[in-house]
Amino acid sequence: MAKLNEKNEAQRVATDGQDLLVVQNLVKYFPVQGGLIASILHKGKIPAVKAVDGVTFTIKRGEVFGLAGESGSGKSTIGRLVLRLYEPTRGKVIFDGIDLLKLKPEDMRHIRSRMQLVFQDPLAALNPRMTIGQAIDNPAAIHLSHLNADERRQAVLDILHQVGMNPPEAYYNLYPHQISGGQRQRIVLARALVTHPELVVADEPIAMADVSVRSILLDLMLKMKQEFNLTYLFITHDLATAKYICDRIGVLYLGKMCEMGEVGEVYEYPLHPYTQALLAAVPVPDPKRRRTTKMPEGEIPNPINPPTGCHFHPRCPLAQAICSQKEPEIRELRPGHTVACHFAENFLPKE
Repeated sequence: MAKLNEKNEAQRVATDGQDLLVVQNLVKYFPVQGGLIASILHKGKIPAVKAVDGVTFTIKRGEVFGLAGESGSGKSTIGRLVLRLYEPTRGKVIFDGIDLLKLKPEDMRHIRSRMQLVFQDPLAALNPRMTIGQAIDNPAAIHLSHLNADERRQAVLDILHQVGMNPPEAYYNLYPHQISGGQRQRIVLARALVTHPELVVADEPIAMADVSVRSILLDLMLKMKQEFNLTYLFITHDLATAKYICDRIGVLYLGKMCEMGEVGEVYEYPLHPYTQALLAAVPVPDPKRRRTTKMPEGEIPNPINPPTGCHFHPRCPLAQAICSQKEPEIRELRPGHTVACHFAENFLPKE
């Protein structure tokens, strides 16, 4: 472990001491496999799904940073790139000052105990042939090798108690199909936390849960954040959920960052038409309030051949000629509030 730490120190890069995660110009293209006819049509060039296309953001220690957007925007792909479950096409992922893309597989395996993933579908994420105790003990056996079997069992029981599965002994030998969906989500969270990580990537962690238990699970995640001093990358398509749990938020569209800033700031002053549309789609518990903002027409374009210029221009009600010709630069128009739109100034609050 000392040798590993020496390697990590040697590979450290200069970052803000408050930044736990720095993502710079992250790109991920997935090649599309085709036959002879497809090769001829594309003149020998292999087409690719442009899942993530130049995304940059930072997450400070103890922060909950949200990634929001429609399905197909690249949110989950970014989560897996951050954990290096996918290898990026280009870009940098810097965790605690360490450039993860320069680590060898063995070094990366050691650092994974500090970075964990909470999956969207807990039933699919849990092995049906393993008991709950075995499922949580598995990462502990890999990353907490200094503990013996009895100590690991106690660690598993402790984490079950902390996520509210009480009495923990009653759940240790049960199988995933023997508990409810909300309880399975707690188990997936417990499995992620048993190694005491610093960063947790939560990929739509409440999407599969009943509405009645979603707020309970969010409160549990916030409680665990305090107890374990966690930092979250919270991936969601639900802006109402993001407002409840996130400190800052980044809005993605077709693999690109549209807007980013403090949650209260972005919700109060959305500067990108796509962000405005997403916020307008959030249900309001008032039957007398009718939606007045026009929803974008059509569906998210094909990521193999995205639109030129601003990716959102085919669906944007405010699009002009420049939008299809020139890609907008990300600009900071308010303190800490950045946006990629040619006409974002039109939405700035009047002084």
